[in-house]
Amino acid sequence: MLFTDVPSPNVTRLLADVAYTPFWLDDPDAPAPLPGLANDTRTDLLVVGGGFTGLWTALLAKQRNPERDVLLIDAGRIAHAGSGRNGGFVHASLTHGLANGAARYPQEIAEIIRLGNANLDAIRAFVHTNNIDCDWRDSGELEYAITEHEARDVQDHVWTAQRFGEDQRWLTGEELRERINAPHVIGANFEARSVSMVNPARLAWGLRAACIAAGVHIHEDTALQDIDVRNGRAVAHTPHATITAQRVALCTNAFRSPLPQVRRRVLPVYDYQLATEPLSADQWRAVGWNGFEGIKGAGNQFHYARRTADGRILWGGYDAVYHRGNGVGPRFERDDAMFAKLATHFGAMFPQLADVRFTHAWGGAIDTCSRFIPFWVQRGPLAAVAGFTGLGVGSSRFAAGVLLDLLDGRDSATSRLEMVRTLPLPFPPEPARSAVVAMTRRSLAKADARGGRRDLWLRLLDRLDLGFDS
Repeated sequence: MLFTDVPSPNVTRLLADVAYTPFWLDDPDAPAPLPGLANDTRTDLLVVGGGFTGLWTALLAKQRNPERDVLLIDAGRIAHAGSGRNGGFVHASLTHGLANGAARYPQEIAEIIRLGNANLDAIRAFVHTNNIDCDWRDSGELEYAITEHEARDVQDHVWTAQRFGEDQRWLTGEELRERINAPHVIGANFEARSVSMVNPARLAWGLRAACIAAGVHIHEDTALQDIDVRNGRAVAHTPHATITAQRVALCTNAFRSPLPQVRRRVLPVYDYQLATEPLSADQWRAVGWNGFEGIKGAGNQFHYARRTADGRILWGGYDAVYHRGNGVGPRFERDDAMFAKLATHFGAMFPQLADVRFTHAWGGAIDTCSRFIPFWVQRGPLAAVAGFTGLGVGSSRFAAGVLLDLLDGRDSATSRLEMVRTLPLPFPPEPARSAVVAMTRRSLAKADARGGRRDLWLRLLDRLDLGFDS
């Protein structure tokens, strides 16, 4: 196998000077912190969570009704959780890939594709209209194959996409090498129009500024402790203040939701990434990566990578790590064994860059669910969305619009979608949850090593419509 768990002999040297902080957040232009909420208050709409989902919810709420009072709280800093720790891939897909969406919602998939493309267009227009300095690039994505069974899967993806009018092409030989010179890659799907690249932290900070300009009240370092409903209104308690709200949008994603219907269906997993030192012109020529398209593997366990504006390669993925009891928090953001594995795999993928050192290493939580597609829950004046499974940079805006439709009681084409009206199957409680995840990870790795053949456990999960992915 190309990717093994045996660390390369020089991995310690390659990681010797690494800073354990997200590359995107190591930015001198990061905005100053906003004060926490200190006094009791009332609001029309309380948004809990200041990631992409919460920011889009707050901004769209003000755009739909400028007179509506909107208050957003975040337990930490804007962009310091998943929104500032991801790879910066902005996908048009609302269903974690066309194949997943077409299999689950065959009658709706054409409309879902249209909505996803319109959503990506709207994000792009927002960035350009507001002059947000976030290195937006409409560069597309390469999904690469390193084995024959992966190549067959990717070619199936291309055929399915073309059947629905999507601009995707199977590349091999010189056409492939003109885009990426990785010796073990035997082919790739080039998805030209439906994926853009962005500096995600700067996009989040741009949304933060747009929210403030629109009149949204934002308080950082303000954690939701608990929430209850009294006389049709929500009463939210924070460390130093109580918030009474007509409506509440819960946008906590991988972090604990106050709604048990959400908690049972969200599995927080950690994804880890490295950033290289800036590459020289000769090194870029050696790797043949002439554009800014993102790349990702086609296996069950896969890596993704992208170029940064200052000439680095960001490299992540492969293992999605679950911590028993839905563990999330700063102590899980550093995993030296994972960083060593990532550095080793990078050298295997790009042997011409085997001596490149790494400057940043970090981890971040992803909210996955068993169908890999966001789901919505409403209980009185409270509504939540979660389960983005790694594609939330783009789909969070769409999800926010649906969330507002539900809270406002608005009957819309999107709120009537089966995707919106149905829920994924829940994960089992602990200790079965940890056991299921461990068995599934082992089986997925085995399938990659056996030409894609799924064992009895994976076939059982397929029949039960349960999955595990990041």
